[in-house]
Amino acid sequence: MIPYVTDTPDIAIPANLLPRDGRFGSGPSKVRPEAVAALADAANTYLGTSHRQKTVKSVVGSLREGLSQLFSLPDGYEVALGNGGTTCFWDAATFGLIERKSQHLNFGEFSSKFATAAADAPHLDQPEVIASEVGTHPVPVAREDVDLYALTHNETSTGVMMPIARPDGAVLPADGGGLVAVDATSGAGGLRVDPEQFDAYYFAPQKSFASDGGLWFALLSPAAQDRIAAITATRRWVPASMDLTIALDNSKLNQTYNTPALATIFLMENQVAWFNDNGGMEFSAGRCDASSETLYTWADNSDFATPFVTRVQDRSRVVGTIDFDDSIDAATVAAILRANGIVDTEPYRKLGRNQLRIAMFPAVDPEDVASLCACINYVVGAIAP
Repeated sequence: MIPYVTDTPDIAIPANLLPRDGRFGSGPSKVRPEAVAALADAANTYLGTSHRQKTVKSVVGSLREGLSQLFSLPDGYEVALGNGGTTCFWDAATFGLIERKSQHLNFGEFSSKFATAAADAPHLDQPEVIASEVGTHPVPVAREDVDLYALTHNETSTGVMMPIARPDGAVLPADGGGLVAVDATSGAGGLRVDPEQFDAYYFAPQKSFASDGGLWFALLSPAAQDRIAAITATRRWVPASMDLTIALDNSKLNQTYNTPALATIFLMENQVAWFNDNGGMEFSAGRCDASSETLYTWADNSDFATPFVTRVQDRSRVVGTIDFDDSIDAATVAAILRANGIVDTEPYRKLGRNQLRIAMFPAVDPEDVASLCACINYVVGAIAP
């Protein structure tokens, strides 16, 4: 729940300080106006048409090819997609990716959810959960009895990112070791990653890919595809809508098992094409690098703001969390920003800190992040005791 502020001070931020676009939400995130215009131009021949015909399937195919290019996927990797978003993929993974036992890193609200799904699944052994304090991240530990390591590239609730690498000493899946599955919901497209270090890298469209939610995408290694096929061969019961074999088979036909949101697919394809046309991952992640450098440099030099994440290397480049001195009410600052058209800077509702949370996904202009910092300074100067 967004903190409710009564009697918000009536403070008008000078127009010359305001960002050109005031959207800094961590999801749904800013959608580029150019993508919306492209959708409007294509609407009469694209929206309201069959998702099993060429008009839509060609966009799905372009999107899958674009993601393969963006992530430099090795031969044999597949891009799968399905309805329901990351939450549904966690459920699908408990049926179709975990054989018996998984290990989960828990360092925030979202990284805990997959662990909960695995723990509740009656056909699986109880998972191992390695937790750390919010604002930090734990490290996976190689285990002989673990057949899937569940990592999180970026914890959206806390603004912590972690490097993606197979656990030290872990046996590779090709030799009978565990798969590495990475929740990349807020990291994908904004943080660099080596595909050799994962077997399933899954995410949704509403963060770096500047679209709406309701779909999941998974970049699947040959080992992950083999695991899916092996579990299917055991005749483990799986609801059809969560069956990764069905999802993968349909994805190879550039379609989903059931009807997807066509506008979501179009906007995401447009965003991925924008990335690739301008230099791929170096372009998209580079924009996040520039924005985060601006934000954290400002906070480090501020006399009232401090980056919540202590270790510099753990500070997310896509979602920044900034604590405020107790003398400044961050909720009031967020409310004044909102009144001036700068929206969704409130902290994650369950974290309960006096802070702002600022998305710096690729669609966000780094210059707008600089403007936001200037606006915060102005507001704090106006309300400071």
